[in-house]
Amino acid sequence: MASKMFMGDMPELMEIVLNNLNNEFYSLYSCALVSRHWCKMSIPFIWQNPFSFCQNPLFISHYFSYLDENEKLVLNECGINTKFPKTLFNYAKFLKVLDLSSLETMVRKWSDSQISSSKLYKSIDRLANILFKLFVESGATLQKLDLYFYQEINPEILYSLRRNEQFFSRLQDLSLGGSDFNIESVTALLEILEKNSTKINVLKLELYPDYELQTLHALERIIKSQEQLRQFSFIGKEYLTEFNGIISSLDSQNKSLNEVIIESCSCNTEFKVLMNCKNLGILRIYDCSNLNILEASLNTLEITCYIIDASNIVQFLKKSGSLLQRLSLVTTDEPIQEKSVLFETLKSFCPNITYLNLTDVEFSTQFFELICNLQKLQFLTLWDFYEILEDEPKILVMQFAKLLPLTLQYLDIRNSCLRSYIDILFTNCYAPLKYLLIDHIDDEKGAKALIEFCIRIRTLNYVGASIDLDDNIKKDVEKYVTLISCRRIAVNC
Repeated sequence: MASKMFMGDMPELMEIVLNNLNNEFYSLYSCALVSRHWCKMSIPFIWQNPFSFCQNPLFISHYFSYLDENEKLVLNECGINTKFPKTLFNYAKFLKVLDLSSLETMVRKWSDSQISSSKLYKSIDRLANILFKLFVESGATLQKLDLYFYQEINPEILYSLRRNEQFFSRLQDLSLGGSDFNIESVTALLEILEKNSTKINVLKLELYPDYELQTLHALERIIKSQEQLRQFSFIGKEYLTEFNGIISSLDSQNKSLNEVIIESCSCNTEFKVLMNCKNLGILRIYDCSNLNILEASLNTLEITCYIIDASNIVQFLKKSGSLLQRLSLVTTDEPIQEKSVLFETLKSFCPNITYLNLTDVEFSTQFFELICNLQKLQFLTLWDFYEILEDEPKILVMQFAKLLPLTLQYLDIRNSCLRSYIDILFTNCYAPLKYLLIDHIDDEKGAKALIEFCIRIRTLNYVGASIDLDDNIKKDVEKYVTLISCRRIAVNC
């Protein structure tokens, strides 16, 4: 089978292999060097998303080989030598992912080495527009587009988009935002998107309070024109309170919508439309108020706000009940209010939680009862937990360690006082942890407890430490477990 792949007799299998390497630029590049056939198969994957892959902006020169004479004249006016060598491939037609902000950034970097400073400022927009138009007319079909509205969209690009409907026809992931734009050109672009992009699964909108109704209605029509929208993100700029039908339009997607993300807004009655979404399972809320308006049956609830009042989310928790599996409640200013209500509700209604992230908890009887009740818990994160207030902190840490369920595989206790009791924690813990995230192992006593835990439990694979360990401690611990950066093993909700 391997020999057939090398000879090009199994292109469909080769495509599967390359798809699995989609985000590994160096592996894809190595594949392109294997043979002529592998090169022909690999190059389209390498050039699907070059603005994220490539740090060196010189790759932009490869696109200019396929410019027509009129566009080369523009390059000449910008002071750029237009004698680019002919390439083996028309790389522009392979583009699948386009972020206009990244495009502009990369053009700016490329221009720094090509254009004199006196012409640089005016040239960047012209070059970015030339590239955008080239992508549209090359036959490329985008899968992901991040479009931040700028002052005015070039009329030539709008004309090209109308003539090349395939460019947006397979779009699955779309992000729209920006302010201070030319309303006529942006509205024209949104109309093109509405007509040609009906297969979007992921839609992200950044909404500003000064958007005119013409723009809002165009965004509303884009939502309604989708065949099966699965994820919707809404970011309010300058803390929005009015939504002019944008949220209400999600009712058109009530059979397919699975995940909703809302950020920086005050929820009003428009958000009650989420109760009609039959398959809504994931809700992520960042810095929003009036959460008591929201109510849905969920398997994942993530809330990050300055202040969280547990009494405002009780209906969420009760309605979700045994369906709720992943819960993250993170406050960035004040501790969670009404914790006793939260713990009692979770204990009584939500026994099937597998992922729990709480900030600023206290070792209390109610908290211990909750942990004891979560017999399917696999991931536990306790942050901003700086002090054990009771008289016998060591006894409480011992009780906590013994209560950790035998299903627990992941424990994140960074930014907490538990590192001061690490020896007690590990001596009394019987949970088969695979991943541990901690700020620091302070001394030999803590390191010895961790090593003895590794020997006794024999499941711990990785320890992530936020702060570099003492070299001697590190050397001893690494005999029993792999030390790794926390960011590589951190699990989010």
